[in-house]
Amino acid sequence: MDSREENVYMAKLSEQAERYQEMVEAMKNVAQLGTELTVDERNLLSVAYKNVIGARRAAWRIISSIEAKEVERNENESKITKVKHYREKIESELTNICNDVLNVLDSHLIPSAASSESKVFYLKMKGDYLRYMAEFSTGDVRKDAGNKALAAYKAAIEVASQDMLPTNPIRLGLVLNFSVFYYEILNSQDEACTLAKQAFDDAISGLDKLTDDSYKETTLILQLIRENLSLWTSNKGDEDDVDKDDGDD
Repeated sequence: MDSREENVYMAKLSEQAERYQEMVEAMKNVAQLGTELTVDERNLLSVAYKNVIGARRAAWRIISSIEAKEVERNENESKITKVKHYREKIESELTNICNDVLNVLDSHLIPSAASSESKVFYLKMKGDYLRYMAEFSTGDVRKDAGNKALAAYKAAIEVASQDMLPTNPIRLGLVLNFSVFYYEILNSQDEACTLAKQAFDDAISGLDKLTDDSYKETTLILQLIRENLSLWTSNKGDEDDVDKDDGDD
């Protein structure tokens, strides 16, 4: 078993054990080899980072909500300070994870991507982690992350529109997350809805040409897009509702 095989095996083993940080480290070793990842390797890398950051994104949302309620209730300063410091601790962890992913993408994965699918996959991933950074950041940091995320998503859309079918799950996952970015980060409801609805309509017209496996994956993402469109256009969305992206399980 060579080094690449060993790291992939350890990543799969770590996934089974739900030890996602170790899964990340194994797949980083593969990414740093400087050659294009297989589809299986690419998905392992994505799953590893998604699980590492997913728990912290959820924790940040919970703690931020608690902090806001403590302030609203005018709790004593000691409680508010403790919650604030705890939130900042989570934000520090989130920042480190995002920077780690972005470094791997910019230094290894995007430069070595040969196929259109790989390019779109990694540019989307770059947009996603910059979006995550914008979620919890403020001021110039949020603005910078938002601008870079927008550029990454637009670059991915350009490649996807030229080289991939409207029913391609990677292209649809990109549109799903890009539209969430427009809605949540840029507060552009019209842009979010236009992008999502166009992609939904284009994909629906091509569903009858898909195989069973592709059909299942494509319709799952279309369902998430439709749920977001329903939420965004109803004007009844509760402030606690969370828009669906392909990182929400």
